[in-house]
Amino acid sequence: MNNIEKVLYTAKTHTTGGRDGNAKSSDEKLDILLTPPGMNGKGTNPEQLFAAGWSACYIGALGLAAKKLGTLLPKETYVDAEVDLGMTGEDYILQARLFVNLPGIDGDTAQQLVDLAHHTCPYSKATRGNINISTTII
Repeated sequence: MNNIEKVLYTAKTHTTGGRDGNAKSSDEKLDILLTPPGMNGKGTNPEQLFAAGWSACYIGALGLAAKKLGTLLPKETYVDAEVDLGMTGEDYILQARLFVNLPGIDGDTAQQLVDLAHHTCPYSKATRGNINISTTII
């Protein structure tokens, strides 16, 4: 395990009620209702938040990878993330799929970008070896 040498940012939230509650950030930029997955409530769920955070971070990592390769990341780049909440026996687990769109980038370069991004993105690092992940270039 690597230790952080320099903290760049600390996210602080306060959550009440678990999956059927509310989450607020300390800077008040985030204030959301939470609803369990598949329920008809008005809130989001942790899996959606995780997918949104991971895909946003991954696009940032793709940008760093593009700089490293001396190419430009297309403005139209997007990542669709799917995070499954499931069970194995009595244990709850996650699995994820990332679908990466890099319009105008040839297949070999796109694969290099995805490989580099997956090794740079903190979300990818945190989940590597812990959950099943697939990355597909679309």
